[in-house]
Amino acid sequence: MSKTARHYKIEMLIRQRGHISFADLQQELEVSRATLKRDLEYLRDQLGAPIEYDRDTNGYRFGREYRGQKHELPGLWFNERELYSLLMAHQLLSGLDSEGLLSRHLQPLLDRIHDLLGPGGDSETRALRKRVKIISALRRPVASEFFERVGEALIRRRRLHMRYLTRGRGSTSERDVSPQRLVHYKNTWYLDAWCHSREKLLRFALDAMQQASVLDVRAKDVAMKQVEAEMDAGYGIYAGGTRQWATVRFSPQAAPWISREEWHPEQEGRWLDDGSYELKLPYVDETELVMDVLRQGEQARVLSPASLAQAVRQRLEAGARQYTETELAR
Repeated sequence: MSKTARHYKIEMLIRQRGHISFADLQQELEVSRATLKRDLEYLRDQLGAPIEYDRDTNGYRFGREYRGQKHELPGLWFNERELYSLLMAHQLLSGLDSEGLLSRHLQPLLDRIHDLLGPGGDSETRALRKRVKIISALRRPVASEFFERVGEALIRRRRLHMRYLTRGRGSTSERDVSPQRLVHYKNTWYLDAWCHSREKLLRFALDAMQQASVLDVRAKDVAMKQVEAEMDAGYGIYAGGTRQWATVRFSPQAAPWISREEWHPEQEGRWLDDGSYELKLPYVDETELVMDVLRQGEQARVLSPASLAQAVRQRLEAGARQYTETELAR
């Protein structure tokens, strides 16, 4: 039985029986006297459990101030394997961090996990964190002031006033929005919000915010089903527009990788007789899908719709013109 499991069982036995002797605890846990003494000291001194020895009953019980109340030891109860999994998750979240903001808020949880693992877990914890590496390629960092204000508006359900740069048009606008959810996609943070200027749901990149302030005005609540239906229908980060289906065929060389990838939750894939792989997936804006198909180079070919195939072809031809003999001779 792990140390964490023993601590939980000690607390459970005292709660169920009201009091229990040292000998009975030792028999239930199947541990040595020294181990049980260390467990009891750790529960009282480190976890603040209100356990006291009662001479009249020759047993351990909860203190008088806790009698008649349901007592739970502080913290979350996991076995050691689950605690190390939580540390792994903490390391993953740190890899997604924005200027250390998430780590600061997660530190109390991390400290609590270290307490539950005990003094002996520190070295293992450090070793684990060294053995998990997060590579965030092409990450667009978000200033902590914007991340915090968006988070505050989201949690407090308040409107947010912001100055926003629409990079595609090169224009800046000011607007009030009602935050609905934060989205992390391809190492970048986005905010799904109801725009009160456009009167519709829109998606904003946090790194494109130039100014943001939380307003003392209640945010408009949009049902999450509506948010998901409107914002998650298409391919990638683009939302809104008419939904279409694309069919892309990948060569036998690329097929082993593509067949294991999820391009969209609703995608449909099938192997073809020549070893190639055909993928069907929905999209509402071709911009990102075109870029991802182009990344596959000669290993991918758009079969339908014709408009998407034409868009990929035009981009390929434009790219090829950058490498003509005349250009290379300069």
